[in-house]
Amino acid sequence: MIKTSAQAMLSVNEKLKIQKNSIKNGNSKKRISIVTGTHGDELEGQYICYTLGKYLNENISRLNGTVDIYPALNPLGIDSITRGIPNYDLDMNRTFPGTESGTMPEMIAHEILEDIKGSDICIDIHASNIFLMEIPQIRISVPTAEMLVPYAKMLNVDFVWVHESATVLESTLAHSLNSSGTKTLVVEMGVGMRITKEYCSQLMNGIINLLVNLEMLKDVDVPQVREPVVSLDGAVGFVNSPSAGIFVPEASFGNIIEEGSIIGNVVNPLTAKITEQVTAPCSGLLFTLREYPVVYGGSLIARILRQNEGGSEK
Repeated sequence: MIKTSAQAMLSVNEKLKIQKNSIKNGNSKKRISIVTGTHGDELEGQYICYTLGKYLNENISRLNGTVDIYPALNPLGIDSITRGIPNYDLDMNRTFPGTESGTMPEMIAHEILEDIKGSDICIDIHASNIFLMEIPQIRISVPTAEMLVPYAKMLNVDFVWVHESATVLESTLAHSLNSSGTKTLVVEMGVGMRITKEYCSQLMNGIINLLVNLEMLKDVDVPQVREPVVSLDGAVGFVNSPSAGIFVPEASFGNIIEEGSIIGNVVNPLTAKITEQVTAPCSGLLFTLREYPVVYGGSLIARILRQNEGGSEK
């Protein structure tokens, strides 16, 4: 059933509506929420919403509980291919928990939060931006790790990044929901403005596995899920461009690379020379790689999950 979770009046007698597809069956009061579209240039979650809704409709008799699917928390951003909320120059994921009386984004954020609250679990799906490609991963802040890591391991991602950046994330949907008692997992995967079907299928299998483990799905084929690496901040190495130019990758994304191996070259189209050769500072999994070629000094090129570091575990 299509329901409106939040709404606000716009100019010229138009109305902004945040809608969800609420799929319910059976007597169980369990509810999970699948949330995406907070950033208008992140589209991987759109395909997840389609495939999950289709799967549940086809297997509705096997569902016991409620799955709320929110495909577009920022429909204006999606419509205009804008990361933030158009005309407000505002990142929606920096407006939570919002307020009952305030600007339109603040009121919408408040209504969205109140609608999702009470879910047993919320999965907040993001893509990367247009600059970087990310393998499927879940990011969790340190204070919530003990509570969330067991659920993260069910979602068929490659690794779980437990990070210290809580102060930066205090105005996000995930932080606000976790603070209110609604368990929320943040998924990052793929690249901005694109759909990576392989990654979407991987996460889709993880969501089915989660539903089965929550006893919300029965009599279905349970997909085999991978055991993710759980990593702390100290186990992640960052690689930044030493200079400006065009980055041309050489390493294979998603593979293990050795310390000192070539990740790619920064080239100068005018002089036809290699400006910098970018090498790996450590051995490990190349889980982030530059997708957009133009770089400046300090631009993020890659992230590497270090091997054999304290704080990483299977």
